[in-house]
Amino acid sequence: MRTYLVTGGAGFIGSNYIHYMLKKYGEEIRIINVDVLTYAGNLENLKDVENLPNYTFVKADITDKDAISRIFAENDIDRVVHFAAESHVDRSIRNPEVFVKTNVLGTAVMLNCAKAAWEQPDGSFAPGKKFLHVSTDEVYGSLSEPDTFFYETTPYDPHSPYSASKAGSDMLVKSYMDTYKFPANITNCSNNYGPYQFPEKLIPLIINNALQGKKLPVYGDGKNVRDWLYVMDHAKAIDMVQEKGKLFETYNIGGHNEKENIRIVEIILETLQDMLSDEDPRKALVTKDLITYVEDRKGHDRRYAIAPDKIKADLGWEPETMFEEGIRLTIQWFFENEEWMKNVTSGDYQKYYEEMYQ
Repeated sequence: MRTYLVTGGAGFIGSNYIHYMLKKYGEEIRIINVDVLTYAGNLENLKDVENLPNYTFVKADITDKDAISRIFAENDIDRVVHFAAESHVDRSIRNPEVFVKTNVLGTAVMLNCAKAAWEQPDGSFAPGKKFLHVSTDEVYGSLSEPDTFFYETTPYDPHSPYSASKAGSDMLVKSYMDTYKFPANITNCSNNYGPYQFPEKLIPLIINNALQGKKLPVYGDGKNVRDWLYVMDHAKAIDMVQEKGKLFETYNIGGHNEKENIRIVEIILETLQDMLSDEDPRKALVTKDLITYVEDRKGHDRRYAIAPDKIKADLGWEPETMFEEGIRLTIQWFFENEEWMKNVTSGDYQKYYEEMYQ
């Protein structure tokens, strides 16, 4: 039984990855989920797997070397999938130090603990071990020319404290691969969306606000472009990189779904109108009149677009879920999990929302 150590597994992408892996492999694998449970880490995301004999949750901070070392000492870890990160740009602008601590120091601790556990006396590493570092397309900066894309060879040019901290963590992983021949891969993905996403991010924020007849905040002129990737397609890509990816390589994972932010909002409103029954009182609330343009984010990158050519050529992966299908699946999930949304939009999140947008 192969053992996976998943950091940040109670978060959005991490919890979807755990669901994907347990559904695909069942009892062939064991998953240890390490999460410190900040505002975005939610164990409700994993209620349906928490009692499985091959799933274990450990509350620990990835910056705590003793705690992480103990997990490696007590378990024969075969694979590390490192999701744990502070990831919201707005929060990084307000509090950069937290992002540096978690994203840079936390990655260094994970690398050192894995290296200590896997390294053999001759400096090589035990066979079958692999570390996968999950990163973002934001490390590449902003694309200014149309019909240009981010490739694995694109120079890093981060513009926010968040993307700078992720760039730093990427460089640490690269340095371990180069210096020690540490068995690792890096993946850089485009914007994810889907079930369990904390509603500070655009898509769940718009869905939740629209259903309540609240204003829909859109930064600047709304024409910033992002490439959207359905989270389960991302989970599949990560698994393929772990299984078939060439050691020491970076793979860009994109969704072939470039859209302006304002168009994302419009599609959500149109889809909600289509999916809500005429008898549902919320249908009357869902109108374009809710769209409210707000002051643009500081240093707001204009366009991101990933070319996933390498992962398709090397591993045969390509996105399966186009945006119109993925957004319907996401909205349907939120319809079926209204209690989850109520739970995560109370307390600290509501205070943060008011500070940021009202």
